[in-house]
Amino acid sequence: MKGLVQIFKLSFSQKRSAYLTIVSNFFYVIFNLISLILFIPFLNLIFKPEGLIKITQMPAPSWINREDIMGYFGDKYDYEMGQFIIEYGKIGALAFICVSVLIAFFLKNLFRYGAVYHQSYMRMAVVRDLRYNLFKKAICLPIAYHTDERKGNLLSRMTSDLNEVEIAVVYLLEIIFREPIAVVISLGFLFYVSVPLTLFSLILLPISGFLISKIGKSLKRTSVQGQEKMGTLLSLIEEAIGGVRIIKAFTAENTILKRFTKENNKHQELTTSAFRKKDLASPLNEFLGAAIMVGIVWYGGSLILEDKGTLNGEQFMGFIIVFSQLLRPISGIANGLTSFKKAEASLERIDEVLDIKDTILPAKNPIEKTTFESEIVFNKVNFSYKETQVLKNISFELKKGKTIALVGESGSGKSTISDLIPRFYDINSGEILIDGINIKDISIPQLRNLISIVSQESVLFNDTIANNISFGKPDATSAEIEAAAKIANAHEFIKDLEHGYATTIGDRGNKLSGGQKQRISIARAVLADSPIMIFDEATSALDTESEKVVQKALDNLMSNRTSLVIAHRLSTIRNADQIIVLKQGEIVESGNHDQLIAEKGYYYSLCQIQQLV
Repeated sequence: MKGLVQIFKLSFSQKRSAYLTIVSNFFYVIFNLISLILFIPFLNLIFKPEGLIKITQMPAPSWINREDIMGYFGDKYDYEMGQFIIEYGKIGALAFICVSVLIAFFLKNLFRYGAVYHQSYMRMAVVRDLRYNLFKKAICLPIAYHTDERKGNLLSRMTSDLNEVEIAVVYLLEIIFREPIAVVISLGFLFYVSVPLTLFSLILLPISGFLISKIGKSLKRTSVQGQEKMGTLLSLIEEAIGGVRIIKAFTAENTILKRFTKENNKHQELTTSAFRKKDLASPLNEFLGAAIMVGIVWYGGSLILEDKGTLNGEQFMGFIIVFSQLLRPISGIANGLTSFKKAEASLERIDEVLDIKDTILPAKNPIEKTTFESEIVFNKVNFSYKETQVLKNISFELKKGKTIALVGESGSGKSTISDLIPRFYDINSGEILIDGINIKDISIPQLRNLISIVSQESVLFNDTIANNISFGKPDATSAEIEAAAKIANAHEFIKDLEHGYATTIGDRGNKLSGGQKQRISIARAVLADSPIMIFDEATSALDTESEKVVQKALDNLMSNRTSLVIAHRLSTIRNADQIIVLKQGEIVESGNHDQLIAEKGYYYSLCQIQQLV
């Protein structure tokens, strides 16, 4: 029920389209019934035209009981039709009925298309808004979420789960505002024709509803498993395509194919089971409907053959025609309910993401901070990732215009320190201050505008070089972009490309070499012109020649800026104002290069490993 209410709210977020769909569906139901009822005068005209002509006066109205009311309207119709035959002849009356049926069918289908027309916008607008909310949430979630979560799970929610919601939106207005109306109006007509026959026809409907609900519950469980497996499958695809170079290098095609085949087969089994359960509802409902129809023919036929006077042949044929159409909206409701079960499972998965609370909370009354004046201070900072303590009692100061380098073995906490300054994570205890202000008291956008990051992995987008450089400053002029590229030592290779700064660099910049990509990243940081720079092993993935070029670009960028450098190659940080040596999350040494070499401690041993001393 919760899923139905949520889908209802989503649908009515597009009020205009929803109301127009409801109105169109209402008139579709009315003209659909009229088009069926009009076959009764056609049958009367064919089978008893003389009886219609014999009625020469208008019957007096009587409202004593149901039979009198039915008799009055029946006699009134027979009288009017008889007068029409007298004036225009039998062929004229037949032509009138045929034209009336044709007009009814035209209006029925006109409103049917009107409902589909407005519903088409509504369904896609709902999916569009949900996808936007999912995407917005995904890019706003903290780094910790993306570290733990598979990309494929997010992609699955944005594709197959949204598709299930779309289908449910299509059914929603039909099973609430069209099919029930069709059922009520049709039942009203059937009760008008024959109360005993209508009551008899409804005996098996509760049984049909019970069986359909059992299928729906089982379908929801299978749908959840299938969507989760799709997330795993999409993650595997994304990883394989992204790592195709390594797969080929290690001739691991068969290994990856085996993993993919295993997950693909599991997904196929779950999806097949879900489709079978969903598709079982329609034939089961149709069979039960056929059983009811056979029962109606038997019971109604017995009433006519026994000549009890409650039903004539023409009424019975009209009853059969309308009842046969009654099964369609009932079947539609059954199919809609099974789709709601799948959509409910998908909405639960979507809500899992939308309801995630952001752990990086903005300040309630943020302090305006648009400039960096003096220093960054780490004061007794402790940080744990889940149950593992990563940093222990970290304290240091980074003065404006100075460079601090962080060195140490992998896993010692270097990158974690750099992630804490822009609040990608929040510390457990202690404080981080910028110009004496706790970073938790500064608005997150203003805090991050003070900082530019150049990481080991050059994160570029499948766009032009100019747009990648101006990523943090979209309104930059061509001259500003080119000036930034020159500082980053990138201008020379860019101008030699076929389209220069308008060259599209491919997925993740794969059309460029590692050194070229890194220089584009540096140019992006130059253009952002942030006063605080963070370099996370920016040259460690490059060859010696590229490292020299990129290091020169880094030196240009670091000039007169406050820099925090995470170094893998110690040769690149010999000139740092201060080197902080980390081991297992703790500061074990601190000083400049010469001081630390003279101490012959842990830093000295690291330099020995890299043959620097």
